[in-house]
Amino acid sequence: MSVLCDLTAAGIIERDKNNDVLWTWAYPSITPEQREFLISKSCLGTDNPLPVSFLYGQWKGTWYYISIIDVEDSNTVLSQLTQFAMVLLCKDFNPEKYSVLCQLFGKQYLQTGSAAAMLERYLSVLTRGTCNSDENGKFSVNDYGAKEAYAKSQIKEIIQTFGVETILIYTAILLKKRIAVYVPPHSLKLLLVYTRSIPAFAWHRQNWNVLHSYVQLTDDEIENLQVHSHYVAGFTEAAVEGRDDLYDIFINVPNSQITIASHAKESMSMGKLHKDIALLMVAKAEEESLSDIDIIKEIATKTQELLNNLKSLGTVDEESGKPSLTLETLKERKMPPATESFLFSLAACEGFIKL
Repeated sequence: MSVLCDLTAAGIIERDKNNDVLWTWAYPSITPEQREFLISKSCLGTDNPLPVSFLYGQWKGTWYYISIIDVEDSNTVLSQLTQFAMVLLCKDFNPEKYSVLCQLFGKQYLQTGSAAAMLERYLSVLTRGTCNSDENGKFSVNDYGAKEAYAKSQIKEIIQTFGVETILIYTAILLKKRIAVYVPPHSLKLLLVYTRSIPAFAWHRQNWNVLHSYVQLTDDEIENLQVHSHYVAGFTEAAVEGRDDLYDIFINVPNSQITIASHAKESMSMGKLHKDIALLMVAKAEEESLSDIDIIKEIATKTQELLNNLKSLGTVDEESGKPSLTLETLKERKMPPATESFLFSLAACEGFIKL
């Protein structure tokens, strides 16, 4: 089978009028562990419904997308249900693409209640990259690029919220630190926006696999998170602030505060270089004519200048062809300690350091 899409599985979780919750369809397969996790994330089995109708995140290397769909009393096909969750498991990060696909699949299920019809649509997307229906709309994977998903950012709002302290976010993402973002439960939609925006501060990496958009303080989820050396993780439980074993910087969105964990303060020391970048970001965010993408480009340009300067300080490794830099080389420049530490750490994160 020729595969044209990064879909790996699909499933349906139903909640009936007795409030019983069960999986009714999955293809090709979803493990028992994944089922338990996804039922928990959907909140269909609880009295506390999700404050959003569409949720996404990453679990053990797989992206999941969940759309919660209400079943109206007038629906005769699914007359025993109050809600169902359309679940997609995928290899890639692209909320807009999979939100549309969840809606299309969901409408199909509302109309037919048929797993066979779902399978037909799923295979169409997998093998042809399209799923077209006169009644439910059209979908093509070609309409949704990865870079467009990465650029769906509200980086301007983040800078306006935190001002010059935004430099802490910028520094943390560049130095591959652990970033925790907190909002209260009813602001889950805002959490999804903020967490997906932060990797754009390191646009040159094009790496959204650092994103764990919605993490709960359960043993399984924390264990899954701690496998990673660095990340951007979103939380809606205030208790996370006391878990500084989970973060190097803590972003409290409702209070507009950023806290550096005590163990990370030395590596997050700020100097004149940071101040200059912070003032640049704030100035660009104040320009009404600039969009989020414009600001991402401005920050990316500044970052590239930093990287080019680092490269110019070192030599080119003959074997790998990559820049090679040593701490001694940086020390010869007699930079302020905070700047020297930052540049050396950045060089290490970029693979420029000669071991």
